[in-house]
Amino acid sequence: MQVATRIVTLELEEPFTIARGTETEVEVIQIEITHDGVTGHGEGTPVERYEESSGSALAYIEAYGGELGDDPFALDEILARLPAEEFAARCAIDAALYDLFGKLVGLPVWRLLGMRREGPPTSWTITLNDPDTMARAAERASGGRFHRLKLKLGGRDGLDVERVRAVRASTDLPLQVDVNEYWSFDEALDALPELAGMAVQYCEQPLAAGDPQGPELKRRSPLPIYVDEDCHTLADIPSCAERAHGVNIKLAKSGGIREAVRIAHAARALGLGVMLGCMIESGLGISAACQIASLCDHVDLDGNLLLAHDPCPGVELVDGVQLPPTAPGLGVHAEAVSRSR
Repeated sequence: MQVATRIVTLELEEPFTIARGTETEVEVIQIEITHDGVTGHGEGTPVERYEESSGSALAYIEAYGGELGDDPFALDEILARLPAEEFAARCAIDAALYDLFGKLVGLPVWRLLGMRREGPPTSWTITLNDPDTMARAAERASGGRFHRLKLKLGGRDGLDVERVRAVRASTDLPLQVDVNEYWSFDEALDALPELAGMAVQYCEQPLAAGDPQGPELKRRSPLPIYVDEDCHTLADIPSCAERAHGVNIKLAKSGGIREAVRIAHAARALGLGVMLGCMIESGLGISAACQIASLCDHVDLDGNLLLAHDPCPGVELVDGVQLPPTAPGLGVHAEAVSRSR
């Protein structure tokens, strides 16, 4: 199999702010794998929080792209030959292989996997800001395209509950919140009952990953706790079950579709809820996630909708649901990568 790759810069339509900072653009790694004249495309978003960058992802593919072999269907064997690191790069390889063998057999990936095409409605992210600004953003988003709102919290200014209260006054849509590790245990204990009183569906990652008080917070929380930064691969699921009611799976931190499916089934076996999230990604990355959305209780796949321009169109937002294409493979349009590795 021939491999080519590139770094692509995605510009956001508006600044995207969470507790850790603000982004106006994101670099992703895109890869293409060609076999018998057919090319599969994949994408991964490296995240600094996980000590990955576009440069380290590119170096990983350059170092190990020659070890993919000649059988694009032997995904377990291929991934076993690659070091278990640089998960955004592994995600891009995984997605490109799924895209490739979907095209080789003429079927979309979701059908190859035996999934339903339609998953739950995606949430729309309201980025961290002052309460009034977040309320206005929520009001604008309540015009019919979206049926769920996810509020970024963790301002460390004592205003997080007020942010939710302001948004709740502006919309009747279901609300979810994501703290991105920025509450202390005491802050969480104070805030969670208030959020439960405003019918918030769940709170995502209120404490820092690995916080020893996580299990106690789970026991005392009046609403479900989902973990994101705590959940990377299958091996993390037992500890996640101790500290949360559900997990947020993201392909870029798990290494792709194959590992994400394993995580989802293991989480179900332990009685956990399953959420499917994303980074800032083009339609290529979002399409890969959409292929398995029907496995999940909650979906947060708005990454491509936050872009000023999506270079890989094909995913369709229909009545709030991000639908994967019906074309073979991942089904999105992706430009050819210009240089081989």
